[in-house]
Amino acid sequence: MNNNDVLRSLRYTFEFNDSKMIEIFQLGGIQTTREEISNWLNRDDDKEFVAIYDKDLAGFLNGFIIEKRGKKEGAEPVLEKSLSNNQVLRKLKIGLNLQDQNVLDMLEKAQFRLGKHELSAFFRKPTQAQYRDCKDQVLRNFLKGMQLTYRP
Repeated sequence: MNNNDVLRSLRYTFEFNDSKMIEIFQLGGIQTTREEISNWLNRDDDKEFVAIYDKDLAGFLNGFIIEKRGKKEGAEPVLEKSLSNNQVLRKLKIGLNLQDQNVLDMLEKAQFRLGKHELSAFFRKPTQAQYRDCKDQVLRNFLKGMQLTYRP
């Protein structure tokens, strides 16, 4: 799924203003400006649209986790250079302190059915036989269900 769509969805769902977005990016170890955020949030057909890199979105999601759950003891999390839908889903699940059933309930709100075993396959290590890639449709429906849950 497009990183910019994920960022837009999170901003809308939790009603983050530009200052809050900058603060969350800083919590994740990314220095950014209001102009950069504006360009990342622009529609894809806008002439000032700029695609957000995986590393920057990973920093935002790490900052989101810190914002929602507090700073973890120990070393700072390493920013991923490439980010999959599975990793985005995992970071959102951690940040919102969700159990598997909560994720399934959010998907249900978006009229998307998924079994518990199918969901757990998204959170396995890629080397395991039961691992499955999280498709764009699943992540999109999870973000929609998240909006229906946190911003009805």
